[in-house]
Amino acid sequence: MNASTKVVIVGGGPGGYEAALVAAHLGAQVTLVERDGMGGACVLTDCVPSKTLIATADYMSGVDLALGLGVHLLDHEGDELSDAQARLAEVNARVLGLASAQSQDIAGRLLEVGVRIVPGHGRLLDPRTVRAETSSGTEDLAADVILLSTGATPRVMATARPDGERILTWQQLYELDGLPEHLIVVGSGVTGAELAQAYLGLGAEVTLVSSRDRVLPGEDPDAATVIEEVFRHRGMSVLSRSRMQSTVVVRDAGGEATGVEVTLEDGRVVSGSHALLAVGSLPQTQDLGLEAVGIATSESGHIVVDRVSRTSVRGVYAAGDCTGVLPLASVAAMQGRIAMAHALGDAVAPLNLANVSANIFTDPEIATVGLSEKEIHARGLDVATVNLPLSRNPRAKMQGLTEGFVKLFAAHGSGTVLGGVVVAPRASELIFPVTLAVTHRLNVDQLASTFTVYPSLTGSIAEAARRLHAT
Repeated sequence: MNASTKVVIVGGGPGGYEAALVAAHLGAQVTLVERDGMGGACVLTDCVPSKTLIATADYMSGVDLALGLGVHLLDHEGDELSDAQARLAEVNARVLGLASAQSQDIAGRLLEVGVRIVPGHGRLLDPRTVRAETSSGTEDLAADVILLSTGATPRVMATARPDGERILTWQQLYELDGLPEHLIVVGSGVTGAELAQAYLGLGAEVTLVSSRDRVLPGEDPDAATVIEEVFRHRGMSVLSRSRMQSTVVVRDAGGEATGVEVTLEDGRVVSGSHALLAVGSLPQTQDLGLEAVGIATSESGHIVVDRVSRTSVRGVYAAGDCTGVLPLASVAAMQGRIAMAHALGDAVAPLNLANVSANIFTDPEIATVGLSEKEIHARGLDVATVNLPLSRNPRAKMQGLTEGFVKLFAAHGSGTVLGGVVVAPRASELIFPVTLAVTHRLNVDQLASTFTVYPSLTGSIAEAARRLHAT
């Protein structure tokens, strides 16, 4: 590969900027078109801000945990403090500042390796040309390879229009300068569950409206049950089997907004100070010139790609949430890297979703990898399962942890580790040894015979594997 190969990337999120780094490393001339800032929505308004907010709420929860462990907080006069208070304006300023700093770091790295960044909106003119619309006009960028990585945007409904003040999407939360008195979260999927618990931890009254039997309906049932029990135990009102019909802003006689009302399909009305809509997302594939170029999309509007990120048009690739493959930043980044390796002739392995580890940043977190219990049953596989409560772990006892578990799935006969679930604080870190086992098809004896620190939470992973010996 030589420097005459031109790569144009539309979208600077994880799929786009990771692809740019790979393409530059392989010697291509790389131009990246991004209208909002490097890192895209993931860094600026979605993943990075939300996880920063959640980390802040975790510190608040740590105050309550410390009290239970015998640690007491005193003011300057020696009086005991029983509570902490979140000043949301300060919290949000830090959240947005951190997101901006991360975006600048990404931009700096891209510039270091020679990537040209064009601030603006990119659109396909043909399979070899991207038109960039910038503040100073338009520029047509010739390309040998094009990657589309334009992400997704929050889904809104005609009966619940966000106004950015009282009715909010998850991208608008960080403009609030005060903690909502009563936040109604509509939607109990990953985003709804994470942010509902974050605001509960920060001190708001929270009602979670869930249209399903339980929160996190797409996750491991045992894990979802633990999280819902934690929600209720900590004071959250969870309305199961309750579907929103509409959400409106309530105003006083002078027209001043005083709150919101969420009307459910069964006629009940839930009143609060603010509403957060977490009812899914839509791919940002409009106004990209897809139809004119002949790029196939699904009924949902996602760009159709194969396992090496190719679209239906030769030389045009796509990565990330605009493809609908799996809405994770790690998957978007991998799709982008795979796309450039394939397009530029480097060694490449097709995307393998069976090895993807995922995490839900509730408290405790839920981390998963490999086959789920639902998939195992659907395939009729002969699998042994162990579920080890975290409360039996000595390190967990020391830290005052009572909720959570380690669950492993292993094939009968071979003992091959097929999947796992970890529900624990920092489960996102604890899932890594299970991910290694799934990826490299280790058996339970190999996992069990690996040394773990004593005492440590990872000890429960080894113990769970030992319990599956001779399956």
